[in-house]
Amino acid sequence: SRKSQRTLVAPPSFGVSRVWQQHPAESENTTPCTTTMGLLKGIDPILTADLLWVLRAMGHGDRLAIVDCNFPACQVAKSTVTGKDPIILTVPLPQAVSAICELLPLDYFEESSVFYMAPQDGVAMPPEGTEVIDELKSTVAKASSSDVSIAPVERFQFYEEAKKCFAIVQTLERRPYGNAILVKGVIGPDGKDLKPN
Repeated sequence: SRKSQRTLVAPPSFGVSRVWQQHPAESENTTPCTTTMGLLKGIDPILTADLLWVLRAMGHGDRLAIVDCNFPACQVAKSTVTGKDPIILTVPLPQAVSAICELLPLDYFEESSVFYMAPQDGVAMPPEGTEVIDELKSTVAKASSSDVSIAPVERFQFYEEAKKCFAIVQTLERRPYGNAILVKGVIGPDGKDLKPN
């Protein structure tokens, strides 16, 4: 008798999961099928399953780097806590930060819980860089709180700090210096970001 159709799902990874479909006539042979991604209620659809896993797996004080399309993400990602390939979001930096901050609590127990890349000494911030950083600040204030402290990190130091992050998220942001690091905080008993008294 012919075997019934089965669906085989590859083990979860930080890359894109692939689904293979086994057809009755193919016995044990498998053929790649179109990649699919489902949606969830109340969660921005740009947040992939891999990114949701990262946000949940991060603990208090862990950091997430959200970088632009020119950032050496693959190279830096090898040195992160997870050591996995960058998670790709096909949106600009502010949109990615907005969606992530809807779920990720920020750390109010540190002097700063958001950092952005700044030029090295002797180099001026270009107008496009000022624009994207201003958008980052307003996005964080809107999605989290206006009293979040946001601090600059010199360009080359930012690369080193990104290596210490839990994971790397790479966006399609093309404006220079469109890179940020978020520090995960604590969710209190009321379900909101916990702040010191």
